[in-house]
Amino acid sequence: MTTTKRTRRGNGRTGPASDAPAPAGQTVLVLQGGGALGAYQAGVYEALHEAGVEPDWVIGTSIGAINAALIAGNAREHRLDRLRAFWARVEQAAAHDFTRLFTGLANLPANLTTVVHGIPAFFAPNPLAWLSAHAQLGVEHAGYYTTAPLRDTLADLVDLDRIAARHTRLTVGAVNVRNGEMRYFDSRDEPVHLDHVMASGALPPAFPAVRIDGDPYWDGGIYSNTPIEAVLDDKPRRDSLIFTVHMWNPEGPEPETLWQVMGRQKDIQYASRARSHIARQKQIHHLRHVIRELARKLPDDVRRAADVRELSSWGCGTTMHVVRLVAPKLDGEDHTKDIDFTPGGIRARWQAGYADARRMLRRAPWRKPADPTEGVIIHDAAREFAPRLAQGVDGYAGRTR
Repeated sequence: MTTTKRTRRGNGRTGPASDAPAPAGQTVLVLQGGGALGAYQAGVYEALHEAGVEPDWVIGTSIGAINAALIAGNAREHRLDRLRAFWARVEQAAAHDFTRLFTGLANLPANLTTVVHGIPAFFAPNPLAWLSAHAQLGVEHAGYYTTAPLRDTLADLVDLDRIAARHTRLTVGAVNVRNGEMRYFDSRDEPVHLDHVMASGALPPAFPAVRIDGDPYWDGGIYSNTPIEAVLDDKPRRDSLIFTVHMWNPEGPEPETLWQVMGRQKDIQYASRARSHIARQKQIHHLRHVIRELARKLPDDVRRAADVRELSSWGCGTTMHVVRLVAPKLDGEDHTKDIDFTPGGIRARWQAGYADARRMLRRAPWRKPADPTEGVIIHDAAREFAPRLAQGVDGYAGRTR
């Protein structure tokens, strides 16, 4: 990896003197679910790490929860090594690797290997489930694969004592199988263990539920794949710089074949209405700021009245900058892209995340003056950058292995 002259900042972080931003309040990293697409998130983190921007809080679902645990569960100097180790372990190459020439359908041999044999460091076939879909296996075993290998991998790469010490706040989302309610397991409020991370990635019917405190949990992505609302609803509210990393793009061209329809449907489903969630929160926070500004205009004697103080308490002065990064579409990818664990696919997505995050860090739009009535300010990389392909992206100076 290239080395960069580093400077000590007032907030105790270090970063390249040329492009280290100055985050206000807490820095939050929000990681969406998306299987193999999660390599994009690792690239984003690498760029943040090089810039000296370490998250105070990491929150994720599914593969996002795994990446989050690898970040929060390691000291700063070990985080990139642990991320690289995980993604190296889950690589899947077929007997003949076509990834140098193509992506997507050309990865069919590797993808078939994944479906039939699993990934040794991640998941393995559950023979009983393949025999019959009606076999009474119990919710903790009712999946086409077992994720026992993932538990061993995470146990080797994640320091649970560090998570318990709350050096970096970790939150993972999972949905209760019985009542269908989303639950966020937060290290600020309770111990977070491997079971919580495993539950957040237990996507049915491929993976079985994980039982926590007597209740079975599935992948949080089937309820809300983008846990941004948990950050914007957090109490107490704090000024925040929030990097929200998406792997599924709700925008795209009209599909013309059934194969394309399956891919488009998946993009829309797992994007999880992230933009509408943020738009709603933006409206709510705007009203909080309006209340604060109106209260300031009242005479002192009116402001001191008990009922006015109660109404004024609904006001808020925090500002949350939301940086939205979306993984690009690779040439030839299709609806199987989330099981594209080929070396070429992982490398391309990692590099894309790195390049996108570096561009946004250089621009640092959150430094610009903001409207005092706006509580949530969106910085959308898709609007900031010109369209680009992930393969051969510029600006990548690091390495994934």
